[in-house]
Amino acid sequence: MPKIGLEVHGYINTKEKLFCRCRAIHGLKVAKPNTNICPVCTGQPGAKPMLPNKTAVEKSIQIASILKCRINPKIIWQRKHYDWPDLPKGYQNTISGAHAKTTGEDGKFLGIRIKEVHLEEDPAAWNPKTGEIDYNRSGLPLIEIVTEPDFSSPQQVIDWLKQLILTLSYIKALDKNAGIKADVNISLPELKGVRVEIKNINSLTNIKTAIEKEIERQKNETPKIQETRMFDESKGITIKMREKELAEDYRFISDPDLPVINIRELRITKIKSSLPETPQEKLQKLIKKYKIEKRYAEILTKKLEIAEFFEKIIEKTNLKLASQWTTIELISVLNYNKKELEEVDIKPEHFIELLKLVENKKITELKAKEILRSWKEKSYSPLSEAKKSSQISDTKELEKVAEEIIKENQAAISDYKSGKKESLNFLIGKVMQKTNKRADFKTAREVLEKLLK
Repeated sequence: MPKIGLEVHGYINTKEKLFCRCRAIHGLKVAKPNTNICPVCTGQPGAKPMLPNKTAVEKSIQIASILKCRINPKIIWQRKHYDWPDLPKGYQNTISGAHAKTTGEDGKFLGIRIKEVHLEEDPAAWNPKTGEIDYNRSGLPLIEIVTEPDFSSPQQVIDWLKQLILTLSYIKALDKNAGIKADVNISLPELKGVRVEIKNINSLTNIKTAIEKEIERQKNETPKIQETRMFDESKGITIKMREKELAEDYRFISDPDLPVINIRELRITKIKSSLPETPQEKLQKLIKKYKIEKRYAEILTKKLEIAEFFEKIIEKTNLKLASQWTTIELISVLNYNKKELEEVDIKPEHFIELLKLVENKKITELKAKEILRSWKEKSYSPLSEAKKSSQISDTKELEKVAEEIIKENQAAISDYKSGKKESLNFLIGKVMQKTNKRADFKTAREVLEKLLK
């Protein structure tokens, strides 16, 4: 059985880099190469780092805490030396190393042990094919989450990573546009093979494929020397880069330009107390406390703001209606407009009013959906709209409308009488159109069926 461990890297969501005032731009926000730089992040002679970004430090503690790590109250920056073109100073500033006290240690997340969580700066972006280097990325605050080799299959890794990404989205710690990268360590103990590391894999799909291909390779040629490999996405194989460095190869030393940071216990306690429920805790709460169907609860917990919005309305609305309208209609409107709930000013009280109008048959569901779609920027009370859009359930009134529709759509009538039952839906749609979506759907159907006999 394979033994798999992860080193997961994510960009911390900050406005500035770790040791300078340059803007933290990455992911989908693309800047021209080497325009977002300064003497500090390009390692110019004599340039000294500023004190580390406060937001980055606090978010690293948040991440370590939500992964149930023990927080170290003393942060000592280390210099990790290696000679690659992407590292202008010749070393990387990190809270890791052979003798370091990392930000967090000995955690556990969904059954997988967390060895450590630490903060560090990102190197520059180096293209080994062209030799070009873009220092815009140099100095960005990066979090690294290191697991023990507790995974035994590629699918287990992917399922765990999906939950990790979801959980970290609840504390808005990572830049969601930048995604994650992972170094994967794989060994096959039953074949007495040594550990092999695959560097910088940048998507869940690639992580899964790289693990599968490397396990297959190690079964055919058992590695006897530790090495670092890369995943070639186009060929679907791993390729040797170099023999694996040991800790002593990095020549870790404490950085004399960065002071020790002592984090008070009160500050750590305050950060921990501000953490929201995890998605896993929220899921169980929705199912057990509110008796939500699991399929709806799983949709609700994918976004913290959606789950919290639902909790605000559930106490005052019909459970089934609230579940369906939040997980289907509301999310559909947000997706159509390519917006998050936090980008739209939809007040819970307005959403409650809308659901009560539907529940009490004051307006039709079609009319309610139309009102909801109009809330793409900001919500308003639907009560005034309901007064002029009240539902028509009166049979005689709908018979008059239906008779007009029948006269105007003889082709559809002929199709219906010849056996094309879908024509009835077309006629119902015409009734809804003529009544401005005020006709009760069920009554309109019954009236049309009666007249068409």
